[in-house]
Amino acid sequence: MNDMSAGPTGASETEQWLRLAVDELTGKGRIARQVDFVHAWGLGLPSGTAAAVERAYAELVAQDVLLVVGPAIGDNALVATPLAERHRLPTLHWAGAERARGEYMFHLQVGSHEDESIVLARYFASLRHGRVGVVYDLSPIGEQHLLFLEAEASVLGIQIAAAVSIAPLAEDASQQIGGIMSARPDAVVYLGLGLAAAPVARALTACGWLGTKAMNTAGIRGYDPKFAQIIDGWVYVDMYSDSNATLAALRQRLGISTTGSFRCATRYDLARLVAEGLARAPEATRDGVKEGLERVKWLPAAEGHEGTLLGFGRYDRGALHGRYLVLRRWFNGESLEVA
Repeated sequence: MNDMSAGPTGASETEQWLRLAVDELTGKGRIARQVDFVHAWGLGLPSGTAAAVERAYAELVAQDVLLVVGPAIGDNALVATPLAERHRLPTLHWAGAERARGEYMFHLQVGSHEDESIVLARYFASLRHGRVGVVYDLSPIGEQHLLFLEAEASVLGIQIAAAVSIAPLAEDASQQIGGIMSARPDAVVYLGLGLAAAPVARALTACGWLGTKAMNTAGIRGYDPKFAQIIDGWVYVDMYSDSNATLAALRQRLGISTTGSFRCATRYDLARLVAEGLARAPEATRDGVKEGLERVKWLPAAEGHEGTLLGFGRYDRGALHGRYLVLRRWFNGESLEVA
């Protein structure tokens, strides 16, 4: 299920990774039946609508699928969660929405609306920053990030000097940054989906800010070189570590350079969950696949710091366990891990 496009835009990268992992287990005799992939597209929030997500999900339900993979954006995962429960259809989304979990809704955390803010707050504390200015998306994503940043900041003795909202599709952030600067912060952080991150970064550069600047996993958009140039010097939350041995071995096996680490780690972990869930399913039914996913345990994850584990459980719907969020910084177009 693709919630970032209204229709096919070329070969499906996600399906290519899914096929890789499924073929590996088929070759080992662990998956005995043919696995077919079908697609549905619905341009969801914030660029599209929740209704488009609902229609795409309904298409997959009508095609009698045993498992849905997607959505990839947190707002749309929240839309899909009650649909998964209503249709008793196991669904695996790869967004940041921890609230988008349920009996049938499984979650691979490609970011976290809750945990990222904790990591950022502790980073500010390590730098002895006592006052933080926040620009956050006026959306469920941005508001959840802010909620957890405020809670952790309170624990650490950090003051939120100013918190101003911005429309997720805003093209100018000069007013928001002006409000932040008047509060005289030690650090500035952007929290949101990332479409408004570039305007925030431009406005901060325009006012001559030389202090600490950080953002959540919106910084992953820096894998676009033009975006990386805009957010040069920003610390952000990513999903891979240079020290992860599982990722290093995977990249070597597939001949993928270090610049492809993020996509390699996240896509392959997603694909392994799907393949292992199918292989461990006691029967080829929706409830059987749900049970198969619950039986996936303690796989070494390509994402996160070394030692991060991948799997689910009877009441556990968050796939990644351990230090799965990694602080990195964009510098001259390169992503560098923060020690």
